[in-house]
Amino acid sequence: MRRLALAALVLVASAAQAQDVDYFAIRKSFGLYGAVYEILTSEYVDAIDAESLMRSGIGAMTGALDPYTVYYDEATAAASRLQQGGDVGGVGVVVAERGGRLVVVSVLDGSDAERQGLRPGDAVVTLGGQPATDLSAQRANALLRGEPGSSVPVEVTREGTADPLRFVLVRAGDPDTEVTYSGFLGDSAEGVGYVRLGRFMQDAAGQVARAAAALRAEGELRALVLDLRGNPGGLLDQAVALSGQFLPQGTLVTQTRGRAVGTDQTYRTQEAPTLPDLPVAVLVDAVSASASEIVAGALQDHDRAVVVGETTFGKGLVQVIRPMPYGTALKLTVSRYTTPSGREIQRLTYAQGVEATEAGPGQAFTTTGGRAVRSGVGIEPDVAVSLGEESELERALVRSAAFLRFANRFAAETPDLPASFRVDDALFGRFRQFVEAEGVDYRTDAERTTDALAEDLDEAGYAGAQDALADLRQAVGREKDRDFDRHAERLRALLRQEILSRYVGQQAQTVAALSEDAAVAEARRLLLDPAAYARALGR
Repeated sequence: MRRLALAALVLVASAAQAQDVDYFAIRKSFGLYGAVYEILTSEYVDAIDAESLMRSGIGAMTGALDPYTVYYDEATAAASRLQQGGDVGGVGVVVAERGGRLVVVSVLDGSDAERQGLRPGDAVVTLGGQPATDLSAQRANALLRGEPGSSVPVEVTREGTADPLRFVLVRAGDPDTEVTYSGFLGDSAEGVGYVRLGRFMQDAAGQVARAAAALRAEGELRALVLDLRGNPGGLLDQAVALSGQFLPQGTLVTQTRGRAVGTDQTYRTQEAPTLPDLPVAVLVDAVSASASEIVAGALQDHDRAVVVGETTFGKGLVQVIRPMPYGTALKLTVSRYTTPSGREIQRLTYAQGVEATEAGPGQAFTTTGGRAVRSGVGIEPDVAVSLGEESELERALVRSAAFLRFANRFAAETPDLPASFRVDDALFGRFRQFVEAEGVDYRTDAERTTDALAEDLDEAGYAGAQDALADLRQAVGREKDRDFDRHAERLRALLRQEILSRYVGQQAQTVAALSEDAAVAEARRLLLDPAAYARALGR
């Protein structure tokens, strides 16, 4: 009960910071919870793990709020502190589950793993002395990280190699890699620079500034594409600092609003911009979230950049981590972000004990130049460019590791890859034959709907509809057979990237991918056409 009493003190102290707290309800509810907890742990017919029961109760409380409010036990809190403290390094490898096996999916350029010859597509046999069959992908990636300078043994198998390959990989401190790629697009004489930012961690804004400075040193930088696609966010101060490279000093970037004292905050740029007049296009997609949305929203609201791509994720909730007794911690949502115009970024509405719902477009707001922007839907692009949705066929091919296994076989049979490599009709046909021979199967929404209809017809006793149902199944099957052709563009791109990863490093893979990227092409077109750029900004 001592732990419960300590938690009570923390709760009451935290509640004192809020502006509209029912103290009587807090004390009453806590007293009731404590009484039930004490009786259960002391009188229930079977022995109860008191700490486990307490965690279940806390989990039920946080689970009734939003997915970002969570309780960290001692081990999780310690791991989080290690991560935040920077005393952790990696070997430059990411593994994932593919076709029921743990497989290397990414090897960082310049990492110890790359220097030793580990490749994407290698199947993990053992990691850190543990059989891969006993490890989840999450656990395996955790084992790859640890104190810089320490090592981890890895054993893998490779297509075309008879014996397992053994490596002892040395962990290094996380490199300066928030900017995962920068360079000029197309002909460098056009002056369109490109910078991809993967996360908003420490010094992310500084890395973008240094990347832009390097482009200026390399050639004449006339415009910039800032790619925030796939960027889940990170540190707020880095989002403000990055916005400040394009906006005048003292410009509003975002505001937070909450209940507790101190959660209403205003964030403005602190320094003079380094790129005050450079035309900018910001790329976003459905994964761009949080800090990415703050930057995109600020530049959009001030009509400073054209936002290109897809509507963003819509995470506009602010979390803080509160220390709790016995080395535990509580991460909780304390406020909401708004953009400079006042619109909310958050897309989903969470109510206590109620399933999340779409907030939907709320009040209309306007940018500095008078363009209409909507609240409660994430950040909508000024110019929409969709790369297409992931199909059920594509998901099935990824789950079964079809791309990976075909690329492994291709690399084993093809020593060299021409510089102009493309997935032509012949190679795509070989891939399709490979998939069919492997028996990769999947269920479509249409098939599931047809099955549900069949059950309804059976329950209703509509035997006369069976012939029509059989015709429907055949029609659905014929359409399913066309999925390879229907989704060929995305499948070819995925296959090309998987094969390229066997021959070239990440930088070369990125250059190859950018050359066929529709959103990048549209951003470049806008930046090279001043009239089109101005129209997109409503000028």
